[in-house]
Amino acid sequence: MNPFTTLRRHLTPAQINVYFSIVCFFSPPVLGSLVSIAFNAGGVWSAILLATKRRRFNIDRPMLALTAAIYAYCAAMFLASIVNGTLAADLRLFLPLITLLLFPISYSTWSITEKTTLARIAILASAAACFGALVIAVIQYHWLGVRAEGGAGNAIVFATVTCLAVMICLAGALSGIEKRWKLMVLAAIAGAMAVVYSASRMIWVAVPIAGIVVLLINRRRFTSASVARFAVIGVAVALVIAAIGSRVILDRTDFLVSDWDALNANGDHSTALGLRVAMWEMGFSAFREMPIFGHGISASRALMKQGFQDQFGLNQGFSHFHNGFLTALVEAGLLGGLALASIFVIAVSNAARTLRVSADPVEWFGATVVLVAVITYLTGGMTGILIGHDILDSTLMVFLISGTYLASGRTIAPTGKSAPATAPGASPQP
Repeated sequence: MNPFTTLRRHLTPAQINVYFSIVCFFSPPVLGSLVSIAFNAGGVWSAILLATKRRRFNIDRPMLALTAAIYAYCAAMFLASIVNGTLAADLRLFLPLITLLLFPISYSTWSITEKTTLARIAILASAAACFGALVIAVIQYHWLGVRAEGGAGNAIVFATVTCLAVMICLAGALSGIEKRWKLMVLAAIAGAMAVVYSASRMIWVAVPIAGIVVLLINRRRFTSASVARFAVIGVAVALVIAAIGSRVILDRTDFLVSDWDALNANGDHSTALGLRVAMWEMGFSAFREMPIFGHGISASRALMKQGFQDQFGLNQGFSHFHNGFLTALVEAGLLGGLALASIFVIAVSNAARTLRVSADPVEWFGATVVLVAVITYLTGGMTGILIGHDILDSTLMVFLISGTYLASGRTIAPTGKSAPATAPGASPQP
């Protein structure tokens, strides 16, 4: 008998979800694309279970609103290709959209997990990920002499998903859901150090912004003196991290200044900053040519490559314009850009509503998960990729699904009627 079949027969659906959740929260910084493999495989399996009525759809209003926005973005991408007659050429480039289309399916399966259990899994798995990320970052930076890329193989992606793990640890420590708050703080510091070693400047900006938001969300649990003390400790920790990572910070600052001088003095677009400026110029020009429907995915890439040759004399080509919204505008026009923006607007609206009407710490933690994901992705996506990378897409879905479910979803049984609600503070049952 197949050992996987035997194992599956001995595990309940809730237990399978536990292991699946551990993989999804632990793997992005440490094991990279495993999160994409796990999420997409889990989504396809969930679709099979739903089709065979071994699972049931969990249709919550916040989830439905997010699903509409995500599906509108995917539809805009398809429509752009149809309008431009590039559907056949774009088919293989549509594969990343499958991850987004799995959102409501994975949500329905994930919501059979008891909320407190899922919250603690997210916190503990993220803590392990932060420690693992630091170990890999130190090895890569000090021993191999390269920017830390973790298991992602890409420094910016590694920094993004590690930043998310840091914020989950910080939120877990402040929310009171996980009692081992000192361990969570240490994990957050370890993850922050890994982000420094990644040398990803925009995520360096995202870390303090998201950290302040996490502190503000949880301020009601503490006195004014406690909040002030946390702020002082936070500044002290930041200074220590900056001192340890001063070499990385100074090197990246020098690179930025050098790139800026080269661009302004000599019009040099061959540097990292210069390439971005060139892409933004080409992107806005391409958007003005096709403002409603865009050029389609493959045509946009061809335009960028041709633009580098014609306008800047560079033999360069990228899969995106190093600005998430500009990429969407070029590929799918205003329809795509507005649909992409609506995903984040609706996510923030759902989280804000929970923070306004609920007092449940688990629901507040879920809202925090959503907000830190939005802050991190939007900050990094201003000069990098927002949608279209397997690890980033899968991790975004993990955070939007789990955060939305924890914040405002309902727990359901695998089949049949909704599972009874667990009282706040009750011990989770694995």
